[in-house]
Amino acid sequence: MRVSTAWVADGGTGREWVPARLSSLMRPAVFFDRDDTLMEAGSLPAPPPPAAPGDVIDPALVCLLPGAYEACAALKRAGFVLVVVSNQGSVARGGATTAMVDAVNARLADLLGHSVIDAFYYCPFHPRGRVPAFTLEHPWRKPAPGMILAAAEDLGLDLSRSWLIGDAERDIEAGIAGGIDASRCLRVGASLPITHAVQRVLSNAHCC
Repeated sequence: MRVSTAWVADGGTGREWVPARLSSLMRPAVFFDRDDTLMEAGSLPAPPPPAAPGDVIDPALVCLLPGAYEACAALKRAGFVLVVVSNQGSVARGGATTAMVDAVNARLADLLGHSVIDAFYYCPFHPRGRVPAFTLEHPWRKPAPGMILAAAEDLGLDLSRSWLIGDAERDIEAGIAGGIDASRCLRVGASLPITHAVQRVLSNAHCC
């Protein structure tokens, strides 16, 4: 089941609300960053300003990175809840709308396979934005752990048995700040492809 993030105004604070899916059992999850972890971003042609290089605002440009499909499928078969947590400051900068982010997320979900990703969480806020409603620092913006903590509450997740996979230091910092052990926060890249990271998860974790 994919949970779509909905944004509602709350006294001008930009408070988020995510439909809750309660679980009777606390389950382990793998949290994924989105851009340059599961799908190409930095290598794509730069979008028109005010979007910045690396912002993916067109679902037609969504392309899985090598190994992403196989990695997510293997984790899903093992019983992990899969959650995408991403900063989307392009919304605050005026380069995208939340509807555009939702469309990109939907395309990524389609490419990964039906119901592989359980939930998408994203933060459209940035303190140096141009859109007043989204121009603020926010506890959901990585390296803060707000998205991870919200997902754990919404989806009934056991963070002590969960993992995080991302390509940037802020991803790792968010995972640790959220209560995921540092050894379970894996930074992927040239030295650690996503398939190798997932092999590490599967060889060191016992799900369900």
